[in-house]
Amino acid sequence: MLINCVAYQDGKKLADIAIEEIEQWVRKPGCFVWVALRDATDDELRQMQQEFDLHDLAVEDASHGHQRPKIEEYGDTLFVVMKLPEFRDGELLIGEVAIFVGPNFVMSVRNNSQQGFLGVRERCEREPENLKQGSGFVLYALMDAVVDRYFPLLDELETELEEIESQMFEHGAARANIQRQYALKQRATLLRHAAAPLLEVAGKLHGGRVPAVCANSQEYFRDVHDHLVRINTAIDSI
Repeated sequence: MLINCVAYQDGKKLADIAIEEIEQWVRKPGCFVWVALRDATDDELRQMQQEFDLHDLAVEDASHGHQRPKIEEYGDTLFVVMKLPEFRDGELLIGEVAIFVGPNFVMSVRNNSQQGFLGVRERCEREPENLKQGSGFVLYALMDAVVDRYFPLLDELETELEEIESQMFEHGAARANIQRQYALKQRATLLRHAAAPLLEVAGKLHGGRVPAVCANSQEYFRDVHDHLVRINTAIDSI
Protein backbone atom coordinates (compact mmCIF):
# COMPACT_ATOMS: atom_id res chain seq x y z
CA MET A 1 0.00 0.00 0.00
CA LEU A 2 1.29 3.44 -0.90
CA ILE A 3 1.61 5.70 2.15
CA ASN A 4 3.02 8.77 0.38
CA CYS A 5 5.06 9.86 -2.60
CA VAL A 6 6.66 13.31 -2.41
CA ALA A 7 9.10 15.33 -4.52
CA TYR A 8 11.79 17.51 -2.87
CA GLN A 9 14.30 20.03 -4.16
CA ASP A 10 16.92 22.06 -2.28
CA GLY A 11 15.65 20.71 1.03
CA LYS A 12 12.04 21.74 0.46
CA LYS A 13 8.90 19.81 -0.33
CA LEU A 14 7.64 20.58 -3.81
CA ALA A 15 4.55 18.42 -4.16
CA ASP A 16 2.76 15.21 -3.35
CA ILE A 17 2.91 13.35 -6.63
CA ALA A 18 1.36 10.32 -8.28
CA ILE A 19 3.47 7.28 -9.02
CA GLU A 20 3.03 7.96 -12.72
CA GLU A 21 4.75 11.32 -12.26
CA ILE A 22 7.91 9.95 -10.63
CA GLU A 23 9.90 9.71 -13.86
CA GLN A 24 9.51 13.38 -14.73
CA TRP A 25 10.46 14.52 -11.23
CA VAL A 26 13.61 12.43 -10.80
CA ARG A 27 14.96 13.91 -14.02
CA LYS A 28 14.92 17.44 -12.59
CA PRO A 29 18.32 18.71 -11.36
CA GLY A 30 18.66 18.70 -7.57
CA CYS A 31 15.34 16.92 -7.12
CA PHE A 32 14.64 13.62 -5.40
CA VAL A 33 11.50 11.60 -4.71
CA TRP A 34 10.71 9.95 -1.36
CA VAL A 35 8.25 7.05 -1.49
CA ALA A 36 6.88 5.09 1.46
CA LEU A 37 5.09 1.77 1.09
CA ARG A 38 3.56 -0.53 3.68
CA ASP A 39 3.08 -4.27 3.13
CA ALA A 40 3.63 -3.74 -0.58
CA THR A 41 2.20 -6.19 -3.10
CA ASP A 42 4.33 -7.80 -5.79
CA ASP A 43 2.61 -5.58 -8.37
CA GLU A 44 3.49 -2.44 -6.41
CA LEU A 45 7.11 -3.50 -6.11
CA ARG A 46 7.35 -4.29 -9.81
CA GLN A 47 5.95 -0.86 -10.62
CA MET A 48 8.51 0.79 -8.37
CA GLN A 49 11.25 -1.35 -9.88
CA GLN A 50 10.41 0.09 -13.29
CA GLU A 51 10.26 3.66 -11.98
CA PHE A 52 13.62 3.51 -10.18
CA ASP A 53 15.41 0.78 -12.17
CA LEU A 54 15.86 -1.40 -9.08
CA HIS A 55 17.93 -4.58 -9.14
CA ASP A 56 16.00 -7.87 -9.39
CA LEU A 57 17.72 -9.43 -6.37
CA ALA A 58 16.98 -6.47 -4.11
CA VAL A 59 13.33 -6.38 -5.17
CA GLU A 60 13.06 -10.12 -4.55
CA ASP A 61 14.48 -9.67 -1.04
CA ALA A 62 12.05 -6.84 -0.31
CA SER A 63 9.18 -8.96 -1.57
CA HIS A 64 9.98 -12.10 0.41
CA GLY A 65 11.08 -10.38 3.62
CA HIS A 66 12.60 -12.22 6.59
CA GLN A 67 16.02 -10.85 5.71
CA ARG A 68 18.94 -10.44 8.08
CA PRO A 69 19.75 -6.73 8.59
CA LYS A 70 22.19 -5.84 5.82
CA ILE A 71 23.43 -3.30 3.31
CA GLU A 72 24.12 -4.07 -0.34
CA GLU A 73 25.20 -1.94 -3.30
CA TYR A 74 23.80 -2.30 -6.79
CA GLY A 75 25.56 0.26 -8.95
CA ASP A 76 24.77 3.67 -7.44
CA THR A 77 21.77 2.31 -5.50
CA LEU A 78 21.90 1.12 -1.90
CA PHE A 79 19.64 -1.56 -0.49
CA VAL A 80 19.31 -1.59 3.30
CA VAL A 81 17.28 -3.96 5.47
CA MET A 82 16.50 -3.27 9.13
CA LYS A 83 14.35 -5.04 11.69
CA LEU A 84 11.50 -3.18 13.41
CA PRO A 85 10.96 -4.50 16.96
CA GLU A 86 7.86 -3.50 18.89
CA PHE A 87 5.86 -4.69 21.88
CA ARG A 88 2.29 -5.56 20.95
CA ASP A 89 -0.10 -6.99 23.54
CA GLY A 90 2.85 -7.84 25.75
CA GLU A 91 4.66 -9.76 23.03
CA LEU A 92 7.88 -8.68 21.31
CA LEU A 93 7.27 -8.78 17.56
CA ILE A 94 9.80 -8.12 14.82
CA GLY A 95 8.78 -6.34 11.63
CA GLU A 96 11.04 -5.22 8.83
CA VAL A 97 11.82 -2.27 6.59
CA ALA A 98 13.64 -2.43 3.27
CA ILE A 99 15.05 0.85 1.97
CA PHE A 100 16.24 1.60 -1.55
CA VAL A 101 18.42 4.70 -1.88
CA GLY A 102 19.62 6.26 -5.12
CA PRO A 103 21.00 9.70 -6.03
CA ASN A 104 17.51 11.00 -6.80
CA PHE A 105 15.17 8.79 -4.78
CA VAL A 106 14.58 6.93 -1.54
CA MET A 107 11.92 4.28 -1.10
CA SER A 108 11.00 2.48 2.11
CA VAL A 109 8.96 -0.72 2.22
CA ARG A 110 7.65 -1.47 5.72
CA ASN A 111 6.32 -4.94 6.51
CA ASN A 112 4.56 -6.44 9.55
CA SER A 113 4.90 -3.34 11.70
CA GLN A 114 2.28 -0.94 13.02
CA GLN A 115 4.79 1.86 13.68
CA GLY A 116 5.21 4.11 10.67
CA PHE A 117 7.70 6.80 9.72
CA LEU A 118 5.48 9.85 9.27
CA GLY A 119 7.31 11.53 12.15
CA VAL A 120 10.60 11.05 10.30
CA ARG A 121 9.27 12.81 7.22
CA GLU A 122 7.96 15.67 9.34
CA ARG A 123 11.31 15.99 11.10
CA CYS A 124 13.21 16.10 7.81
CA GLU A 125 10.88 18.73 6.38
CA ARG A 126 11.54 20.89 9.46
CA GLU A 127 15.28 20.69 8.73
CA PRO A 128 15.67 21.92 5.13
CA GLU A 129 19.40 22.56 5.53
CA ASN A 130 19.89 18.88 6.31
CA LEU A 131 17.35 17.68 3.78
CA LYS A 132 19.39 19.51 1.13
CA GLN A 133 21.84 16.62 1.44
CA GLY A 134 19.24 14.53 -0.37
CA SER A 135 18.37 10.87 -0.16
CA GLY A 136 21.43 9.97 1.95
CA PHE A 137 20.18 12.15 4.79
CA VAL A 138 16.74 10.54 4.54
CA LEU A 139 18.37 7.12 4.96
CA TYR A 140 20.14 8.40 8.07
CA ALA A 141 16.87 9.80 9.46
CA LEU A 142 15.06 6.50 8.89
CA MET A 143 17.90 4.48 10.42
CA ASP A 144 18.12 6.83 13.40
CA ALA A 145 14.38 6.44 13.99
CA VAL A 146 14.67 2.65 13.93
CA VAL A 147 17.60 2.65 16.36
CA ASP A 148 15.79 5.04 18.72
CA ARG A 149 12.98 2.48 19.02
CA TYR A 150 15.33 0.03 20.70
CA PHE A 151 15.87 2.17 23.80
CA PRO A 152 12.34 1.99 25.30
CA LEU A 153 12.27 -1.75 24.54
CA LEU A 154 15.54 -2.15 26.43
CA ASP A 155 14.12 -0.15 29.33
CA GLU A 156 11.18 -2.56 29.54
CA LEU A 157 13.42 -5.61 29.48
CA GLU A 158 15.78 -4.17 32.09
CA THR A 159 12.84 -3.23 34.35
CA GLU A 160 11.46 -6.75 34.08
CA LEU A 161 14.88 -8.21 34.88
CA GLU A 162 15.07 -6.08 38.02
CA GLU A 163 11.62 -7.29 39.09
CA ILE A 164 12.60 -10.93 38.56
CA GLU A 165 15.83 -10.51 40.52
CA SER A 166 14.05 -8.77 43.40
CA GLN A 167 11.61 -11.68 43.70
CA MET A 168 14.10 -14.45 43.02
CA PHE A 169 14.25 -15.71 46.61
CA GLU A 170 10.62 -15.16 47.59
CA HIS A 171 9.09 -18.29 49.06
CA GLY A 172 7.19 -20.32 46.46
CA ALA A 173 8.13 -18.03 43.56
CA ALA A 174 11.24 -19.79 42.28
CA ARG A 175 9.57 -21.75 39.46
CA ALA A 176 7.57 -18.76 38.19
CA ASN A 177 10.67 -16.55 38.25
CA ILE A 178 12.71 -19.10 36.32
CA GLN A 179 9.99 -19.19 33.66
CA ARG A 180 9.88 -15.39 33.50
CA GLN A 181 13.65 -15.22 33.24
CA TYR A 182 13.69 -17.76 30.40
CA ALA A 183 11.02 -15.77 28.51
CA LEU A 184 13.02 -12.59 29.10
CA LYS A 185 16.16 -14.19 27.67
CA GLN A 186 14.19 -15.21 24.58
CA ARG A 187 13.03 -11.63 24.00
CA ALA A 188 16.57 -10.33 24.54
CA THR A 189 17.84 -12.82 21.95
CA LEU A 190 15.25 -11.61 19.43
CA LEU A 191 16.36 -8.04 20.03
CA ARG A 192 20.03 -9.00 19.74
CA HIS A 193 19.46 -10.67 16.36
CA ALA A 194 17.81 -7.48 15.16
CA ALA A 195 20.35 -5.00 16.55
CA ALA A 196 23.74 -6.71 16.27
CA PRO A 197 23.94 -6.86 12.44
CA LEU A 198 23.06 -3.16 12.24
CA LEU A 199 26.50 -2.36 13.64
CA GLU A 200 28.04 -3.61 10.41
CA VAL A 201 25.49 -1.67 8.34
CA ALA A 202 26.17 1.61 10.15
CA GLY A 203 29.91 0.99 10.04
CA LYS A 204 29.87 0.84 6.25
CA LEU A 205 28.14 4.22 6.11
CA HIS A 206 30.63 6.27 8.12
CA GLY A 207 34.02 4.61 7.74
CA GLY A 208 36.20 3.45 4.88
CA ARG A 209 34.73 3.69 1.41
CA VAL A 210 31.39 5.33 2.11
CA PRO A 211 28.82 4.93 -0.71
CA ALA A 212 28.60 8.14 -2.73
CA VAL A 213 24.92 8.68 -1.98
CA CYS A 214 25.74 8.87 1.77
CA ALA A 215 29.06 10.72 1.59
CA ASN A 216 27.59 14.05 2.76
CA SER A 217 25.91 12.43 5.77
CA GLN A 218 28.58 10.06 7.04
CA GLU A 219 29.10 11.88 10.35
CA TYR A 220 25.42 11.33 11.15
CA PHE A 221 25.85 7.61 10.59
CA ARG A 222 28.75 7.64 13.05
CA ASP A 223 26.27 8.74 15.74
CA VAL A 224 23.94 5.89 14.76
CA HIS A 225 26.85 3.46 15.09
CA ASP A 226 27.68 4.79 18.56
CA HIS A 227 24.06 4.34 19.66
CA LEU A 228 24.09 0.77 18.37
CA VAL A 229 27.22 0.00 20.38
CA ARG A 230 25.37 1.13 23.52
CA ILE A 231 22.29 -0.89 22.60
CA ASN A 232 24.18 -4.09 21.92
CA THR A 233 26.19 -3.75 25.13
CA ALA A 234 22.97 -3.31 27.10
CA ILE A 235 21.32 -6.34 25.43
CA ASP A 236 24.33 -8.49 26.25
CA SER A 237 23.99 -7.60 29.92
CA ILE A 238 20.42 -8.91 30.17
